[in-house]
Amino acid sequence: MQQRDKFAALLVIAIWGINFYFMKLGIEEIDPLLLGCLRFLLVVFPFIFWLKRPQVSWKLLLLYGLISNFAQFAFMFSAIATGLPTGLIALIVQSQAFFTVLIAVFCLGEKARPNEWLAILVAIIGFICIGIGQQHSYVPMLGLFLVLGSALSWALGNIVVKKIGRTDPFALVVWGNLFTPVWFLLFAYYQNDMEYIRQNIYQLSWQVWLSAGFLAYFATIIGYGLWVKLLAKYPASQVTPLSLGVPVISLLFGIVLLQERLNFYQWLGVVIVASALVIHLFGRNLFCKKS
Repeated sequence: MQQRDKFAALLVIAIWGINFYFMKLGIEEIDPLLLGCLRFLLVVFPFIFWLKRPQVSWKLLLLYGLISNFAQFAFMFSAIATGLPTGLIALIVQSQAFFTVLIAVFCLGEKARPNEWLAILVAIIGFICIGIGQQHSYVPMLGLFLVLGSALSWALGNIVVKKIGRTDPFALVVWGNLFTPVWFLLFAYYQNDMEYIRQNIYQLSWQVWLSAGFLAYFATIIGYGLWVKLLAKYPASQVTPLSLGVPVISLLFGIVLLQERLNFYQWLGVVIVASALVIHLFGRNLFCKKS
């Protein structure tokens, strides 16, 4: 990997790791769904006036925005609102890799490798430990299920992206999210009322704008764009393992800046799930060597 690409990869990992801190920052001031609405408004405008619509059907564009972005972040922001530690969320959402395998096997007829099945089994043990830890925590179990919903949405979004095929990643992010702010706004209205929405909008602080701006411009536009470029230039096996750095950075930021603490069972679950991700990413080579 060239020096500038190594720097780009480190930049993406740093942005995505810090990303969870800015999510927490915004959700402390505004409803999670309205933060999602503001985030994707900033993603779409003004870039939609500069980028041509990708050669993708409107059906796939709508599916991409609805599943990959609205569903994923509606679940994730709601999980953060329950008080679930951001570092824990950053790790659990990586289980999208396991959900992607299961969807590919049971819905698309693809075959999973032995290390992928082993990784799923190990991850289940880790999630059970985290679930036990939640029983000894002030945070409700609902937060854990919301993160798993976010991971499942991400995995389903991976299938949609695979169906879309190669296209301009920046145009896909912008045009694919044309209606995403609308979905967030409608669900915020469904859960509350228009007066509640007005109060949130009138009370927008610099903290909310900073959060939404970072999530839109850095985490979405820059982060996703650079990541797709790296995947296009280098083998996925060389790029995807770098994502393991995201929960590490998020855990550090959560402990230092947000004073988040995990109990014994949660830490044990973190280690086991992280091990499952390592097996998923590197286990194929180990199995090949043994055979």
